[in-house]
Amino acid sequence: MDLTFLIELIIFILPAYFANASPVIFGGGKDAIDFNLSFNRERLFGKGKTIKGFLSGLLIGSLVGIALAFIPLYPFNVSFLVKIKIGFLLSLGALTGDLLGSFVKRRMRLKSGSPSFLLDQLPFIIFALIFIYPYSFTLSIIAWLFLITLSLMLHVFFNWLANKIGLKKVPW
Repeated sequence: MDLTFLIELIIFILPAYFANASPVIFGGGKDAIDFNLSFNRERLFGKGKTIKGFLSGLLIGSLVGIALAFIPLYPFNVSFLVKIKIGFLLSLGALTGDLLGSFVKRRMRLKSGSPSFLLDQLPFIIFALIFIYPYSFTLSIIAWLFLITLSLMLHVFFNWLANKIGLKKVPW
C-alpha cells in the first residue's frame, strides 16, 4: 500500500470516526435508546446510550460523508450519491457496533462506563466496515487490518484526550 492509498482509506473511514465520537459531544439526555428495557435482568445497553447521542452521531457522520463526497481523494470510483450512501452506512454501522459492544458488556454484567479492552474499541469499526462491505469488497485484508489497527489506536488516544479535557468521565 502506498501513502496515497493510506490517506484515501483514512478519508474514506472518517464518517465512522465522527459518528462514533459525536455522541460524546452532542449526546446525553434522559431518553435512553433502550427505553430502559432489560434483558436477563440487565439493561439492554448502558445508561449513556441515548436517542439524542445515536441521532447526533448519525447526523454528524452523514454530514461528514456528504462533505467527503466532494473531494477527489476517495478510494472508490463511485457516483456522488453512492459516496453519500457509504457515509451514511459507515455512520450507522459505527453506531450499531457501539451499541452491540454495550449490549455484550451488559450481558457480561459489566457496569455502564466500565472498561473492556477491545469491546470498547473494535465493534464500531468492524460494523462500519461490514455495513459498507458491498461497496468495499475490493479492499484487501491488509487495508481492513490497517483500518482496524488505526481505529484501535485512535480510539484509545481520543478517549484519553476526551477524558483529560472533561468531555468524558472515564478515559476509555
